[in-house]
Order: sequence, then C-alpha cells, then structure tokens
Amino acid sequence: MKKQHLTMGVIIGNRDFFPDKLVSEARQDVLSVLEKQGIAAITLGENDTKLGGVETYQDARKCADLFGKHQAEIAGVLVVLPNFGDERGVADTLHLADLKVPVLVQGYPDELHKLNVANRRDAWCGKISVCNNLYQYGIKYTLTTKHVVHPSDPSFVEELQRFSAVCRVVRGMKKVRIGAIGARPTAFNTVRYSEKILQKNGISVVTCDLSEILGDANKLANSDQRVQHHLEKIHNYASTGKTPSEALFQIAKLDVVLNDFMEANDLDANAIQCWTSLQQNYGCNVCTSSSMFSEGMIPSACEVDVTGTLSMYALQLASGSPSALVDWNNNYADDEEKCVLFHCGNWAKSFLPDIEISNAPILGTSVGVENTYGALDGRTPASPLTFGRITTDDPKGIMRAYVGEGQLTDDELHTFGNRAVAKIPDLQGLMQYVCKHGFEHHVVMNASHMAAALREAFENYLGWEVYHHDA
Repeated sequence: MKKQHLTMGVIIGNRDFFPDKLVSEARQDVLSVLEKQGIAAITLGENDTKLGGVETYQDARKCADLFGKHQAEIAGVLVVLPNFGDERGVADTLHLADLKVPVLVQGYPDELHKLNVANRRDAWCGKISVCNNLYQYGIKYTLTTKHVVHPSDPSFVEELQRFSAVCRVVRGMKKVRIGAIGARPTAFNTVRYSEKILQKNGISVVTCDLSEILGDANKLANSDQRVQHHLEKIHNYASTGKTPSEALFQIAKLDVVLNDFMEANDLDANAIQCWTSLQQNYGCNVCTSSSMFSEGMIPSACEVDVTGTLSMYALQLASGSPSALVDWNNNYADDEEKCVLFHCGNWAKSFLPDIEISNAPILGTSVGVENTYGALDGRTPASPLTFGRITTDDPKGIMRAYVGEGQLTDDELHTFGNRAVAKIPDLQGLMQYVCKHGFEHHVVMNASHMAAALREAFENYLGWEVYHHDA
C-alpha cells in the first residue's frame, strides 16, 4: 500500500485534578506514533496551555484558532484522552474550529495496580462523556474498536491507518471533479446517474462531446512531437503484441487529446464513451489510455460510467493504490463463493503482470476486430480484494453504496481480456442484494482490505446509505 501524506489536528484532553505527567506522556506517545505513520500533527505547544492540553473554554479557543490557521491542511482530528478529559473543552474546540472533518476519539486504559490518586486515569468513563457532548453538538466522530487503547498497542496503529483512510476518502470525495467524455451508450441504461445528486454531495461532472476529442485527435500527425512522446509512453507501459503500428499511432493521438482535456479542466477521474462510437468513428479502443490513467492514480472508466469511476476514486483514496472497473461477469463452475470478474481490457497494469495490448473479440463481432486494438489482455493473480460500488438513487434523491472484502485467487481460468477470479464469502447473498437494490452490473475492485474504512467514510461522514457485506 502506498503511503500518503496526511495532516491531523490533535486535541489532548485534560482535567487538572489528574496527574500532570499523564498529559505529558500522552503527548510524547501520540506524536511519536503519528510521526512513524507519516502523519503531520497540528497541536498546541506545551507552553500554549497547561502542558498543551485542552480543558477550559480559553484553551478551546486557542486550539480552535490554531486549527483554523491550518484548515486547508487538516484532514482529520485525533482526540486523545490520557485521563477523564474535559468533555466541554473537546466539544468546544471542534465546534469553534468548524473543520467538518472526521474525528477519532481515543482513551487511555488504566492499569489495575495504578488506580490510586497519583496514577489513575478514568478515561474509560471520560470517553463516554466526551462522545455524549460531541453527539449533542452534532459533531460526527469515529470510535476505536477497543473502548480504551494505549497508543503503543499494535491495534491502535491499525485503527490509525483505517482512520487515515477514512480521512482521505472524506476529503477527496467532497471536491472530486470527473470528466464525462461522450454520451452514455444507448444499450447501457445501467450506468445512468444524476448529476444533480452528485453535485449536492460536492462531486462535479464536466462533460465533453466525444466528437470534439476525436476531431482533435484526427488533426494530429504521426510526426507530431507530442504524439511521438505518447507513443513512447505506450511502448514503455505494455507489450504491444500484434497491434499494428497504425493502431498504436491512433491510440497515442487519442491519449494526447484526453490528457489535454483532463489538464485543462483540472479533473481527478474520467468516464469515456467506448461502445461503439469510438471504434466505428475512430478505429481503436480507449482501453490503453484508460489503463494508463488509472495506473497514474487518475481513475478511468468505460461506458461513461461516472459513478463507476467515482467508486474507483473512493477505493483508490482509501488504499493509496489503483482501482479497476469490472463486470460481475460469470459463475466459477459450481463454486458458490467464487465468480469471474472481467472487462474487455482497461484495468491498470498493477492488476496485470502479463499485460499486453491486444483487441476486443466480443466487441469485434459487431464493429470489426481490426477497429478494437487498444484493449488489454492479462490475468490478475491472487491478492486481497476490496470491492465496492457507489450509485445515485434518483427516486429517493440519495447516494447509495455497497462495500465488502474477499480474495482474488489463482484458480484456473481460460479466456481473453482482463480477467480475475474472486472468492467472496456469501457471494450468493451479495448478488441477491445487488439485484434487489438495483445496482449496476459494474463493480470496482482494489487490491486491499478497506471495506470498514469506506463504510465509515460513506455512512458516518458523507451521510450515504451503505451496505457492508461482512459475511
């Protein structure tokens, strides 16, 4: 998993009739853990308030002012309770700062032989009071799995990593910009979506007619320096197999124009019309470009599946690694917990160690195989699997999603295109849910286990309706 830089605000709660040393020790403990995880901390200095803790309203104002100065940087807040803490101090800080970011509440455990006045913490009880106040203030927060946990506990590091993923997803989803390139293929009602519901949730869609992209691509000469540069990138990216040189030039020209469009509109992801105008009017598949975008952490989906590429982006934010749009495609023999994931060929090469530029035989039956070069061929090996899908529920006017985990396997599979075998507990129950609730036939896969973080981000902080398939 790729480490991503993150900045967190840190509030160290305190009550002055508890030992001062507990606050000082907690400050050292937590800052050390954050530093090891590559997380920058914004917190009061030891001389800004008593030991750098937050107890009084004046302390809360100082901490909130500090957070306000770093609002653009802070992706989440960690509340640390080395003792009971002051419930109002914590709540007032977050209320005054008004950061609207995820909040993780941690409390220290007591030791049985240190329950005397000089050493006791009472954070078990204090955490309940702090959360009660946050609830009253309408501030969303996240809990550690263990009610109290020491920062040195390995489970807390796992909690911190999961919370970091939540912060990345929430931060990224509130400002994502997606390019919708071309019209939705008539045959794919399944990928309909509501731009208005997306915009209400901070997700912007920038549209472009496919003819504009193809027109600009056709104006480029093979000798154009940018075309030559992108052709070199393609050769360095994947084996070209039996793909004709003229098809490679077509792919390179398309890649130039798509990149120009993405940069000109400051886009984070795209969804491109590919079935079948591109093949009939231009003569190649866009899969290679889509794969290169996704590998470069700019998710790219086919069939103008805007909420599909949004799902790719969310899983990418959580894990720090590329995602792929796949079809829930086939049963795997009679194994009720396995299925075949497939697409004609646009997965990031992180999923395809044997990647090769090829054609699309299924699409080729209707448009001619010679017009489908650019599709990729390759098999995804065994790895962890997070799957997920975001959709707009237009009748209800809401965002919905489902997430879950499983494994990609090395089971035998003889076919073409981009392909994988997935093993998912209670797969039949999942398919029942997908069908009964009207989800698309596309799902997103990511080589990670991030379902819990995605659910927390979507449900708790973004306010979406979420099903977590946790069989």
